[in-house]
Amino acid sequence: MLLFINYYFLLRERGNFIMKQFCALIGKFFGIIAIVFLVLGLTMPQNFLWVLGKVHGISVLSCMLGIVMFGMGTTLNLKDFALVLKRPLDILIGCCAQYFVMPFLAYLLSVAFNLDPALTTGVVLVGTCPGGTSSNVITFMSKGDVALSVTMTSVSTVLSPILTPFITYMIIGEKINFDPVGMFWSIVQIVILPICLGLAVKSFLPKLAEAATDYLPAVSSIAISLIIAGVIGASRDLILKAPGLILLVVILHNCCGYALGFAIARFTGLSWKKAVALSIEVGMQNSGLATGLAKAHFAALPAATVPGAVFSAWHNISGALLAWAYQNYLNPKFDPDYAKEEAVEAEPAKD
Repeated sequence: MLLFINYYFLLRERGNFIMKQFCALIGKFFGIIAIVFLVLGLTMPQNFLWVLGKVHGISVLSCMLGIVMFGMGTTLNLKDFALVLKRPLDILIGCCAQYFVMPFLAYLLSVAFNLDPALTTGVVLVGTCPGGTSSNVITFMSKGDVALSVTMTSVSTVLSPILTPFITYMIIGEKINFDPVGMFWSIVQIVILPICLGLAVKSFLPKLAEAATDYLPAVSSIAISLIIAGVIGASRDLILKAPGLILLVVILHNCCGYALGFAIARFTGLSWKKAVALSIEVGMQNSGLATGLAKAHFAALPAATVPGAVFSAWHNISGALLAWAYQNYLNPKFDPDYAKEEAVEAEPAKD
């Protein structure tokens, strides 16, 4: 009997290990998975339309976004917000760049490419949403200032219920009718409440939160991938009419965000590592939220969900490429502290 019990626990431990490894792989290759689901949405749209439906009157898409935001909440710490008091200028510069650069680029691209009202709305929503959580991982991979990245994501997300509806209204409110107050409450429900719940779990049930961190990133990745497939599937015919235009606008929006974020950081005197973090934070958006808001508040413009879905897939690929460029070329050549930091990291190996 004792042997059987030991064998049972051994199998369970082995199963947990395999599951953790599997979830780690999902998180690592999220960009590729997102592209796969995007293609599935285009080729088998009927299989993913349930993502945009409702269960007992509750939006499936909103629930998925809530799960993603809950996962973000479990990774945060109240200490993350302490950086606002310690380095207020860095956070101010970052948030101003976040809520100026991407909305400005969205407006500029919409005018330059003469986008229709639906695509204009989608691009603007991507621009006015806060930074995405994947920016923290990309900043870490790029050897940027991770603490600044995490705090900027947290602060821009907390500010989003006010700034996202306000800036969206300022850009398209006169042309496209929508309810900014309703959008405010949507962001509170989809973003703020799940994050607060995640923070509460981490604060009062730390062991549960720690155990969940092995699995929640993978769950979030699958949730975002399903949202991409559902949105792309629902707008398949519209996308196939102008696939090149949509992809071009998304790529320009993302890459110009990287470049301008970095330029603003250096112009304002921030260090190289801070500039790396700011460029990534500005360029990578919470495009899943943009998709959810488009679905909830612009139902008459179904194509408004498309830019957010395409951006979700693209910015993870571009982020990984940017991290590679920072690690292997830009940091060694331009970061004045690179050689010193590499020497410090190599010291334990010598011992």
